[in-house]
Amino acid sequence: MNTRVKLRFALLNILFLSCVIAGEVAAASDEPVPRISVTGEGKVDIPPDMAVLVLSVNREATTAREALTANSAAMSKVLEAMTALGIDKRDLQTANFDIQPRYTYPTRPDGSGEAPRLVGYIVRNSLSVRVRDISRVGEVLDTSVTLGVNEGGSILVTNDDPSAAITQARVKAMQEALAKARTLAEAAGVKLGNVLDVSEQNFSPRPMPMMAKMEMAMDSAGAPPIAAGENTYTVTVNVSLAIVQ
Repeated sequence: MNTRVKLRFALLNILFLSCVIAGEVAAASDEPVPRISVTGEGKVDIPPDMAVLVLSVNREATTAREALTANSAAMSKVLEAMTALGIDKRDLQTANFDIQPRYTYPTRPDGSGEAPRLVGYIVRNSLSVRVRDISRVGEVLDTSVTLGVNEGGSILVTNDDPSAAITQARVKAMQEALAKARTLAEAAGVKLGNVLDVSEQNFSPRPMPMMAKMEMAMDSAGAPPIAAGENTYTVTVNVSLAIVQ
């Protein structure tokens, strides 16, 4: 066998061995990494510093024009009063506006139904109000009802910037998750390696429904008491850590 043939065989052997090694490395990399997966939860309670109200003015009349005129007059007074109370214009925003026809559905003496009859129109205008002084929420409600607000939407006592509380909750959640992982690893007689994956979910307080008809819920006694309480910010983390072989 001459030198050229020997060199060719040597190169083929090297190529074959390289393919085998590459295949083994690829197969090893495809194997799932042994891991421990845990969940941790962190909660932080802080007092609210702002309330968001949704107040609605409803007016009904025979024609849409009459209902709109009456609604606009009432809402204009509410907006003027909010400004007089010190609510900044940036904290006042129209949340909803609609005009709906109102029908009656009469029945004949024999019990059969007649065609619907148009009897009027309802105009609803909803206003979102951010009150940055919690102690004045009752005053804002009392004033708005006095001036014509007759339906409540929602009230949310919240925080203008809860990022610090959410960060604290996130740290607590991660600490709890790692503590769980260490306990599981110790019980299983294994050691923990690097963190492989982390995901999180955070939850903020939700709006609470107000009284459906505010004129029924409030009387001449004045501003209603508002209990601010505390807001709970919750973060849940899902953590996976490698098991060292």
